[in-house]
Amino acid sequence: MRKYLILLLSAAFLTIVDKANAQLPSVVLKTMEGKTVSTDTLRNNGKPFIVDFFATWCKPCNRELDAISEVYEDWQKETGVRIFAVSVDQGQNINKVKPLVDSHNWEYDVLLDPNGELKRALGIQMIPYVLIFDGNGNMVYKHNGYTDGDEEELIGKVRELVNK
Repeated sequence: MRKYLILLLSAAFLTIVDKANAQLPSVVLKTMEGKTVSTDTLRNNGKPFIVDFFATWCKPCNRELDAISEVYEDWQKETGVRIFAVSVDQGQNINKVKPLVDSHNWEYDVLLDPNGELKRALGIQMIPYVLIFDGNGNMVYKHNGYTDGDEEELIGKVRELVNK
């Protein structure tokens, strides 16, 4: 029994250490303007950043991004956080992303992942899915799904990083 407990605790520790150092894999995405971006280079000048996976057809995703949009300017002033919203809309829906973003006045950096390469590389099964990275690009938090008020948990995690 004791051996089992030691093995379990060791595995948990390695998982925590592994996740603490996880960074974005290298996947090439495009902006809405057609420029290419390698995801392993995403940074925010030493400040935290958020990667939020969404799709035009995903109602919880849109509610989440709308809720964050209402406070995003305040978040930026307070913490300097930057949000990369990654659309996982496939080819036939990709032309709906820009109109959706424009109609909601989202001020995020929007990236397109029409083949789901980044989503797959990170093992993401469901959206919305949010990742928070520290100023060095290390993944420190992940969350999937959306319930009203989840954005408060996100900014709380960002504040913890800024106040370290």
